[in-house]
Amino acid sequence: MSDLENSLATIIEVFHKYSEKEGDKHKLKKSELKELINSELSAYIGQIKDQATMDSLMEGLDADGDSECDFQEFMTFITMVTICCHAFFELHEDE
Repeated sequence: MSDLENSLATIIEVFHKYSEKEGDKHKLKKSELKELINSELSAYIGQIKDQATMDSLMEGLDADGDSECDFQEFMTFITMVTICCHAFFELHEDE
């Protein structure tokens, strides 16, 4: 597989790694999303320690209002993080 294909497969695998811990394996509960972010994205986002930050993030992602993050909502989050990273690296590419 190409680098991009491997990256897509990894995103799916990571989602399922955390979504299978509690309840529905196709959705992330707030605690699962927090663990995923703290374990897999801490270099870009940092550690989420306070509940208010997590509540706010989940509220913004939870488009269907079911208090869980399905794969489409998760991909919206990943897309936003990727866009922010791209913008950051564009601004700092000369450093």
